[in-house]
Amino acid sequence: MQSWTLWSPVAFGAGAALYLALPGEPLPLVAYGLLAVAAALVWTVRRLGLSRPAAVLLLLAAFASAGFAAAKLRTQAVRAPIAPPGGGVRMIEGYVIDIASPGQGGPRILLAPIRISGLSPSATPIRVRVTLRGDQALPSPGEAVALKGMVNAPPPPASPGSYDFARDAFFDGVGGVGFALSPLEPLKAERAPPWRLRLEMRINAVRWALARRIVGQMGAESGGLAAAMVTGHEAFVPRQQVEDLRASGLAHIISISGLHMAIVGGFVFAAARLLIAAWPWAALRVSSKKVAAAAGLAAVGAYLVLSGAPSPAERAAITAGTAFLAILVDRRAISLHTLAVAALAILALQPEAVTQPGFQMSFAATAALVALAEAWPRPAREINTPLPIRAVQAVGVWIGASIGASFVAGLATGPFAMQHFNRVSTFGLLANLLTAPISSFLMMPALALGAVLAPLGLGAAPLSAAGLGIDTMNMIAAWVASLPNSQMIYASAPAWTLPAAFLGVLWLCLWRGPLRWVGLPLALAVWLCPRPPAPDAWIAADGSSVAVRRGEEAVLLRPDAKLFAAELWARRRGLLPAPEEAREADYDCDRWSCAPRRNGEGPPIAAIFTRRASTIEKKAPLFCDWAEVVVIRGEAAPCPHSLTLTEADFARGGSAELYRTANGWRIVWAQDLRGQRPWTLSDSGG
Repeated sequence: MQSWTLWSPVAFGAGAALYLALPGEPLPLVAYGLLAVAAALVWTVRRLGLSRPAAVLLLLAAFASAGFAAAKLRTQAVRAPIAPPGGGVRMIEGYVIDIASPGQGGPRILLAPIRISGLSPSATPIRVRVTLRGDQALPSPGEAVALKGMVNAPPPPASPGSYDFARDAFFDGVGGVGFALSPLEPLKAERAPPWRLRLEMRINAVRWALARRIVGQMGAESGGLAAAMVTGHEAFVPRQQVEDLRASGLAHIISISGLHMAIVGGFVFAAARLLIAAWPWAALRVSSKKVAAAAGLAAVGAYLVLSGAPSPAERAAITAGTAFLAILVDRRAISLHTLAVAALAILALQPEAVTQPGFQMSFAATAALVALAEAWPRPAREINTPLPIRAVQAVGVWIGASIGASFVAGLATGPFAMQHFNRVSTFGLLANLLTAPISSFLMMPALALGAVLAPLGLGAAPLSAAGLGIDTMNMIAAWVASLPNSQMIYASAPAWTLPAAFLGVLWLCLWRGPLRWVGLPLALAVWLCPRPPAPDAWIAADGSSVAVRRGEEAVLLRPDAKLFAAELWARRRGLLPAPEEAREADYDCDRWSCAPRRNGEGPPIAAIFTRRASTIEKKAPLFCDWAEVVVIRGEAAPCPHSLTLTEADFARGGSAELYRTANGWRIVWAQDLRGQRPWTLSDSGG
């Protein structure tokens, strides 16, 4: 059995996950009480001569209590105002903090509001993310701007039980999202922003300038991806590239994560050791390994600042930094103990990470790779072997290790990709094997040199080399994405299967001996568990869009609204998008409504997508005559013989899934599954 310390971050994360899964918000006193319980449990273990199993159980209970308390205290620390839903058109004035990643609606910026019309200072969110008009030039961080736009609370889950984007926004400090209705106008602020905000905007301005310089020098096709990997700005990445990378299993290369930190830190570490070894005076007087580790640690810190320090980059930097610190204190850099320390540090700072796909996939993959490295056979080094034979052996070992690492990492992250994203790249192993040497030995080192030398006007050569690697990777991604069935859609398994799979993967990685394989059935829970039956219909959180199931396809009754949410729901239920002809065959639709045809095969659901009272009064009585379900975005009297859902229902329940049963229609509401938490609309007072 492995040391209990390897299970301490698991217990800590379980406590945090329990807090985040609660249907209601506990009092702050609960957090302080659990911290006292954790301290008492640790004291009991230290003072009393308990057996090892009893001591381990008490210590893990202490970590679980501390994880619950840390999550509650983190919520209290970041709690801030949230914009009210349905606020209408507002005038927004604020500072541009950063250029956010583009969404389906277009480019986006992150604002620190100075004022928002209709909201008091105490009710104004501290951060607002705004989607700009397509013809609007992107501003630079640090500019003060004014615009007219819509601002609402961050979006709730696209469907009941799906991922809660509003929770992520809450912990990121984003209290409002919206879209601009007018071009940005320069604003002369009455007073200077706080010094921390000024520092953040200056750093982001440098990052944005570097991103634009990289794109200007390399071109949009190569430079967009290069800028994303160096500065974290994804605004210049062509949409088709993103789709190809996603279909080929290479989408992880876009966002700055563990791979990037490992390559940059490892490159600096290796270069520093080489330089010291080449300088005899230094080689005889200093520890090249420790000096190189300090240099790698500094490089990781600099890269974190350059990336804008998003949550995935922070987690990756903590993991890489822990490895370098282990070297400085004469410990193994790559071990399960080092990973446990890094995971515990991440969860202590960001307890909410335990629910985020990025942390789950990164931690599972890293644990699997470290366990593989510890179990990998190390053959005895041969003496006086001819160089050609050693070269062939080295290539064979590298190929075998690459295949094993990619295969193991793919198996470890597969359950999370299926459950969160509902798609698996069939040829992801092939794509990652082909691109691994390109990213490790050419692309990332060249980008690191180019980023350092670009402000000095000397970055042309390394950026050109990086562009060659990026172009090659894009060619591989496009080829793999074009293969038949390159991307498979899988419906989500029941909610309990993902924690079971996570525990199973960790059991396989952390336990030693034959009992390790007890975790295999749990690790395969997401793969093997039968899927629940798909609902017959889905309704968006505001009633502005409806989709119905027809066999294995999802028919969108309003394809031009809430398309992102509708696609997420369809994938989560394992449904493919139906062609436009399917809607026309079963439903009679115009700009504002849809009604089932009397001879159609689709579910008898009618919908009115406007809040205009005159349209509702005109169409609702007609739909009530033959539709079993009538969805009305605005307010209306209920139909006498039909299930009627109106604006008040959506304001209370959010998005919905409908199941047709022998006893009528059963509705599952998203809000009922979310509970009453600080990030939900029902408790948004901040």
